[in-house]
Amino acid sequence: MSIVDPNVIAVAEQLHERARVGYLKYNTNTTRQDLSTLDWLQHLQEELLDAAVYIQRLKKEFNNES
Repeated sequence: MSIVDPNVIAVAEQLHERARVGYLKYNTNTTRQDLSTLDWLQHLQEELLDAAVYIQRLKKEFNNES
């Protein structure tokens, strides 16, 4: 039995790809120093709100299919 989790590998690959695309799009990464802690929290909140909308949409789709 392998101790390597293929799901962890898949997520790591997705993270690397997102970092690559993000850098190409914004020409920076999360080591940037021009954002305050509050700015980073705002970005996080916006991402989580997007995630909540995606969850709601998928739940509605799932309920309509059931």
